[in-house]
Amino acid sequence: MSIKILLIIPAYNEELNILKTYKSIIDYNSQHDSNYDVIVINDGSRDHTEEILVENNIPHIKLIHNLGIGGAVQTGYKYALLHNYDIAIQFDGDGQHDVNYIQSIISPIIHNKADMVIGSRFVEGSTSEFKSTRARQMGIKVISCFINLLTKKKIYDVTSGFRAINRSLITQFAMDYPLEYPEPISTTTILKQGKTVDEVPVKMKERLGGVSSIRSWKNVYYMINVLLSILIIGTRRGE
Repeated sequence: MSIKILLIIPAYNEELNILKTYKSIIDYNSQHDSNYDVIVINDGSRDHTEEILVENNIPHIKLIHNLGIGGAVQTGYKYALLHNYDIAIQFDGDGQHDVNYIQSIISPIIHNKADMVIGSRFVEGSTSEFKSTRARQMGIKVISCFINLLTKKKIYDVTSGFRAINRSLITQFAMDYPLEYPEPISTTTILKQGKTVDEVPVKMKERLGGVSSIRSWKNVYYMINVLLSILIIGTRRGE
């Protein structure tokens, strides 16, 4: 029985990157006889992202308003649930993620060894030269330690948006997914629920154009709010 795999690509003002990202997946499918489906979630882009998607017949959903990364990705999970996908993969539209690592990310799910798998820059075996700024790396380490204290599970790349989930989590996330700080919050939530989360080494690239969804001036604000949100999960969802 074939496994249905969907790549969910949230895109906000990605006119410089989205076509190249999509073509990298199509080229991979052609060269490796794979069949990764794609859905781009155009999250209220104000540039030419929508025109590029339409002109190149790229499968996509156009959101009228910008929902943010959490709302955009949840839209993708709703689509995955509606169309009965077995695995859904969050894949950035900015060119940072490499399609060649998808097989490594989905392998633990296919073999029933994990419910979620995170593509990580920080675990042993990663050759990623791009690991974000020093300030963000420090914030990631702090959040990682906090999650470890509450869940007894060490997750190294807690903000990685290169993640795969199984059908059970597709159903869960389609119904309930954090709109703010979705990666660390959703990971903490499912760990508290007893789900299995694994990390595999990947290589990520620095975005060549566009703007990151996390601005430098927000770094401290982001980290404080993530820690508070994780603490709330630890106290209210400790079952």
